[in-house]
Amino acid sequence: MRALLMLCWGAALLTVPHTVKSQTAADSLSQSVSLQECIEYALSHQPAVKQLQIDEQIVSRTVKSRLADWYPQLNLTYNIQHFLKLPVIILPDFANPGSGARREVQSGVANTSTLGFTVNQSLFNRDLLLANRTAQDVYRQAAQNTLNTKIDVVVDVSKAFYDVLLTQQQLEIVEAEILRSERNLRDAYNQFQGGIVDKTDYKRATIALNNSKARYKQAAEELNAKKAYLKSLMGYPADRAINLELNSASIQQEALMDTTRSLTYDNRIEYQLLQTRRSLLQAELLYERWSYLPTVSAFLNYNNVFQNQQFGELYSRAFPNSLFGLTLALPIFQGGKRIHNIKIAELQLNRLDWEFAGLRNAVNAEYEQALAQYKANLTYYQTLKENVDLAREVYDVIQLQYKSGVKTYLEVIIAQTDLQTAEFNYTNALYQLISSRLDVERSLGTIRP
Repeated sequence: MRALLMLCWGAALLTVPHTVKSQTAADSLSQSVSLQECIEYALSHQPAVKQLQIDEQIVSRTVKSRLADWYPQLNLTYNIQHFLKLPVIILPDFANPGSGARREVQSGVANTSTLGFTVNQSLFNRDLLLANRTAQDVYRQAAQNTLNTKIDVVVDVSKAFYDVLLTQQQLEIVEAEILRSERNLRDAYNQFQGGIVDKTDYKRATIALNNSKARYKQAAEELNAKKAYLKSLMGYPADRAINLELNSASIQQEALMDTTRSLTYDNRIEYQLLQTRRSLLQAELLYERWSYLPTVSAFLNYNNVFQNQQFGELYSRAFPNSLFGLTLALPIFQGGKRIHNIKIAELQLNRLDWEFAGLRNAVNAEYEQALAQYKANLTYYQTLKENVDLAREVYDVIQLQYKSGVKTYLEVIIAQTDLQTAEFNYTNALYQLISSRLDVERSLGTIRP
């Protein structure tokens, strides 16, 4: 049983936006998928999740296999043997009892066959008591390992989902920039043809348009790579297309959260895993203390013995025998081994107490860092959002002034670059804000698949 517990403990070490209801996801997604649909698909198809779900089944079967030893164990044995030469025993010479003489006598028959039934029932066995006592904790630990991985999947898929959406937005920004560059190129060309400006403005407009097209190609390739990463996190087939549901207002809404919530350690899955380990270690300590108690079992044997000198007549007559009884085994002295094992179990519990202390410190630090990062990103996001409006207003004004001959084309290019930079910075800040919000919720332990 101790080996079983160590196996389960080893499995424990290998281990969203708002709460998502668990549903069975289809093998394929619709043309335009939401974040919730991506998460549901990932929880149903992600290889790491599927492996841990199989691990849960393995643990369940292993525990049931150990608990099966509480039931009566029925065994059947059969054997057949033929003596090439019968064994000899030496007996006193009963014909001359006072002479002290001995005579040799062959014993048994040449052919023997035995059919035996044995029933064993454990009455007190510390291994079985430990299996019974820790069964629910072992089940809980396996489920918590799966939940821990599911939480990671929810967070990773959410971040990848928003990364794809914001990359799509950046692609749209570049598309708008291309349209502006094409319009500027036409204006510069018309003014050049009219003799208002020289060909410098026309060539600068051409350079700006080429740069915009290059940026579009780069952004499109980045989008494909990010979609591939999202599909890998979801367990979605690489050869299938996936299109995400884009809603700018919804993205901005998802980026905001309540920063006044307090931290509760019990909400963290890591803390719950430690609590389960404590229960298992307490059971292990009790198991070592039970080592001073005997092992008791009952047995019942029934044997049907067939014996005959002639092989063909072997099963013509049976000589049955049966018995029942109790077996008690009690180790008396083991060189202090039991005392040392008890001390080891106690020290493991003491060590786990320090793990609790370390985890509380780590969780608190993680929460404070995540919250501080979120607040900083929120301020940065709000500033950049205002910058986008200002940069767009400046570009529109300078564009009109250029058409009127008040401003030079260089100023148009500078205003256009400022606008694109502000829009790119804004989308990046929005992603960082969403990502930090997910980190805060993860540190709070409020994310549940």
